[in-house]
Amino acid sequence: MKKRVLVVAPHADDEILGVGGTMAKYVAEGHQVYVCIVTVGHPSMYSQSLLNQLRKEVQAAHRFLGVECTIFLELPAVMLNQISKPELNKKLEVVIDEVKPNIVFIPHFGDMHIDHGIVSESVMVTLRPIKEHKVEEIYSYETLSETEWNVPHCRNVFLPNTFVEITGYLDAKVKAMSSFTTQLRPFPHPRSLQAVEALARLRGSTIGVSAAEAFSLIRRIVE
Repeated sequence: MKKRVLVVAPHADDEILGVGGTMAKYVAEGHQVYVCIVTVGHPSMYSQSLLNQLRKEVQAAHRFLGVECTIFLELPAVMLNQISKPELNKKLEVVIDEVKPNIVFIPHFGDMHIDHGIVSESVMVTLRPIKEHKVEEIYSYETLSETEWNVPHCRNVFLPNTFVEITGYLDAKVKAMSSFTTQLRPFPHPRSLQAVEALARLRGSTIGVSAAEAFSLIRRIVE
């Protein structure tokens, strides 16, 4: 049965870093993939030309992967904590109600960037199983330079328990990430193409395959 998959990303490129190979795999298998980019850089910190370029990079990456629709909420990056929780919850609820996804991927709540934790918490509020449409599966994903860089603590740790083999889709993930020229850095920075591939190889070796992406299962409804 065709699934509707929603990936919620606090910032543009988080979705590729965490779920890029899995997104490519879902599309290849005939499922519909939607992406919600929650924030955009504030003009006080980023030039408009840079923001325009980043938008083009997002669209190029998603077009390459075959994303059905990209939703931009355009809330202020780094200042998401200044948005009221009810307002953020409502905006995300509208997305959930419109897409009606079967599967949702959200950022890891323990990531270093405060926007990631806020988005994770807010999406979970909107995904309470009290509506007629219930999301069947919810996973959190890891984001290079955010998940592994936070203060080491039992409350922050990312504990993957679900692995998606992306051996045949690793090249697509790397190519999609290569669209983000404004975000990429030279190796050994974690936001380098080499690091992206290295993490996929590491996660793959965990389950005995050439490449994989790792997730933490938050909730799965079996009926």
